[in-house]
Amino acid sequence: MTAAAPTDADLIAAHAAGDPHAFNEIVRRHRDRMWAVALRTVRDPEEAADALQEAFISAFRAAANFRAESQVTTWLHRIVVNACLDRVRRRQARPTVPLPEQGHNEPAVPRDSMADRETRLVIKEALDQLPEEQRVPIVLVDVEGYSVAETAKMLGIAEGTVKSRCARGRGKLAKLLGHLRNPEPEGDVPTHESKHGEGR
Repeated sequence: MTAAAPTDADLIAAHAAGDPHAFNEIVRRHRDRMWAVALRTVRDPEEAADALQEAFISAFRAAANFRAESQVTTWLHRIVVNACLDRVRRRQARPTVPLPEQGHNEPAVPRDSMADRETRLVIKEALDQLPEEQRVPIVLVDVEGYSVAETAKMLGIAEGTVKSRCARGRGKLAKLLGHLRNPEPEGDVPTHESKHGEGR
């Protein structure tokens, strides 16, 4: 009978106690999800990679102060989002001419069909059009599944502010993505009646 795998909280405690391998396991478990959050927040693969590295370094150093009042994933998300927002603010303080996006810089998304990839790209482009203050709460609440209360705590804002920013952002997304919800009907799609008629 094999022993149960340690929980995230167990690994954080082990890391704080001096286990040299515990934090590597935390990174392995959560790296992909944190990368997705970073990329959606800063919208640039290189910036996202740098922010993620900074966030994991911060988490490594701060792990001894972790309190089990929230889940480790929530704690990590807060650190990653804060690292991303710091980079966004620094970038805005010294604006540069943006380079055109290159397709090969997009992270690989394995096992997705072409249609799924195209839909993801359309949604990403729509999210990119939202201002930062609306995009970040929507990513945390609607994409990552955090509650309004958790998101408010991560971002250091009131719950009502999270709700209002999400509402405004969702309104803009609804307009940008309306064609996904109501695609134009194709003329060659058989009707319910014609399907039954063919079987007779």
